[in-house]
Amino acid sequence: MTIKEIQEEIIKLKKEKDFCVLAHAYVGQEILEVADYIGDSFGLSVEASKDEHKNVIMCGVRFMAETCKILSPEKKVYLANPVAGCPMAEQMDLEALEAFKEMYPDHAVVAYINTTSELKTGCDVCVTSASAVKICKALDNDKILFIPDPNLGDYVSKQIPEKEFVFFRGGCPRHAVMTVNDVKKAKELHPDALFLVHPECRPEVVAMADYVGSTTGIMAYAKKSDAKEFIIGTENSIVEHLQFDCPDKLFYPLSINLTCMNMKVTTLVDVLNVLKGVGGEEINLDEKVMEGASRCINRMIELG
Repeated sequence: MTIKEIQEEIIKLKKEKDFCVLAHAYVGQEILEVADYIGDSFGLSVEASKDEHKNVIMCGVRFMAETCKILSPEKKVYLANPVAGCPMAEQMDLEALEAFKEMYPDHAVVAYINTTSELKTGCDVCVTSASAVKICKALDNDKILFIPDPNLGDYVSKQIPEKEFVFFRGGCPRHAVMTVNDVKKAKELHPDALFLVHPECRPEVVAMADYVGSTTGIMAYAKKSDAKEFIIGTENSIVEHLQFDCPDKLFYPLSINLTCMNMKVTTLVDVLNVLKGVGGEEINLDEKVMEGASRCINRMIELG
């Protein structure tokens, strides 16, 4: 089968079997073209909760599918490729968190959405990269234990100097390997390009950016900007998607190393196989995990 034939079969089957397809912006363009919703992890889960379809396919990684299930417990949620995980989400378990909390008992625990559902049960509130500053500002507690990404935490702390932050030594392995030298090399090659970066990158890399934001924030900025050239400091799929969306502009990867293999493992055929009933994994969570993680996420929603 060709890509077009597989896409046509997916579109036909998802209508017949009452499915909607969620595609994180880090998956391939061929998957985005058959998706009902495209975006960041939490935004996708919100869209699914509003959607009328009874079945959902998450084209992303496991924590995203878990969040989707938490927001839509009445729906069947499938992870398109069961081995698609997130190294950052898996860096810390509940036992390690409890030990960390004992060291800082007077701190509010703020969890990046890029965490497992089980870990969220031990936290006070979730944040996304787009909402982290606003949520942390809104907390009554002036002492914050931020997990698991210290780079995002550092970016947030700089916006709220009146609060005290403690960080876990984790982070996104892909974003964290980017260096100042990577930025310098990219700017030497493309001196007229604006540098757009995700706050999961190192603080010294973030400091060199023309714009700092979430994945969807980066894409929106590039689309609206009058500039014609951009260096993209996040997962390299975004370079490809922006090339399709803005053919009159030029987009360059910060580094070939900004490629997430966990995101790349999901294929168009994986989506088709879920619809045919021969692939994917239905996400089911323990009732206590659902309750605890839901509390953490709902607190984020309450705080805006």
